[in-house]
Amino acid sequence: MTRPDTTTLEILERLIAFPTVSRDPNAPLMDYVAGLLRGAGIEPILVPNADGSKANLFASVGGAEGGVMLSGHTDVVPVDGQDWTRPPFALTEGGGRLYGRGTADMKGFVASALAAMLRAAGTRLASPLHLALSYDEELGCLGAHSLIALLRQGPARPAMCIVGEPTGLNVATGHKGKTGLRAVCKGVEAHSALAPTGLNALHLAADLMAVIRAHQSRLAEEGLRDGDYDVPYSTLHVGKLNGGVALNIVPNLAVMEFELRNLAGDDPETLLAPIRRSADGLRDIARTRFPEADVTIEVFNAYPGLDTPDSASVVRFVKSLTGANGTIKVAFGTEGGLFSTELGVPTVVCGPGSMAQGHKADEYLETEQLARCDAMLDALLERLRAGL
Repeated sequence: MTRPDTTTLEILERLIAFPTVSRDPNAPLMDYVAGLLRGAGIEPILVPNADGSKANLFASVGGAEGGVMLSGHTDVVPVDGQDWTRPPFALTEGGGRLYGRGTADMKGFVASALAAMLRAAGTRLASPLHLALSYDEELGCLGAHSLIALLRQGPARPAMCIVGEPTGLNVATGHKGKTGLRAVCKGVEAHSALAPTGLNALHLAADLMAVIRAHQSRLAEEGLRDGDYDVPYSTLHVGKLNGGVALNIVPNLAVMEFELRNLAGDDPETLLAPIRRSADGLRDIARTRFPEADVTIEVFNAYPGLDTPDSASVVRFVKSLTGANGTIKVAFGTEGGLFSTELGVPTVVCGPGSMAQGHKADEYLETEQLARCDAMLDALLERLRAGL
């Protein structure tokens, strides 16, 4: 069985040992990465968050203009409540698999990309190699925004980008956009024995949820379709509903969070407009009896989809590195849509492993996949030495 590069495995072992769950700092991991790069003569740029507990990182070898940017995130999802049979924050190997939280999503690619940066530092490149690492991707690509702000200032202008999320090293040209929304429903409290004299905020939220579900059904039956996706239409999903203090009190507040994942051809605000109108209607009806009533909807997070044409040069280029014939689209979101829409950098998603192994107990990455990723990046370095 083909083995990954020794340096890649060594780096991956160190990366897995950092428990960079999104709710926790990633600064220790970034300090390690920065030290690794500096040891090879590469000076990284760190972009910290407000309190310095987290940071993005950007680095280049071989110049600033053109070349290829490798992008990955450093945060992982929690292990709480999962039945792991192996230590989640220690790299272990067995049966051709590398186990640990983040092996597939997506520290395997980050390790391979870092090893490629170290190899690039010891050679002469005609076109540069760039590395972009971000935080809080699992929370909705939050960290990437300040990284994009840095790149707008001009430390580098990549010609193309490879986001290394797990695709089985297939070349993915698209993913849906996402909008996270919070609905706040305000009612009027009362003793539950006199429930009709109050306005139940949870009931308001339930009425709004029924609107969302009806709109989802219409999208499934009548909406725009893209057969390259497993779910070929835009989707709405309610993920959280909180409200109420005690069973014998009519609740005066309910907070519901829901999301829209839209196809590239669907405008998010156009899809959300009927839901906003219905929310206003629910509020107006409630106010005929209770002037205090309210239903508001706010966006708390959003990122665009990715829709790179199959004819784009970045698609042909990455297919030539992997030997792939076709392309795919993926269900999950990435920072690739931001790089494409906000920076104008042509982007594809291509990395080792499968998201089917991510976000669950005993997450793993096949050693063969990591070895193939190293081979892909070796091929990339050869192309960069010759010039794009």
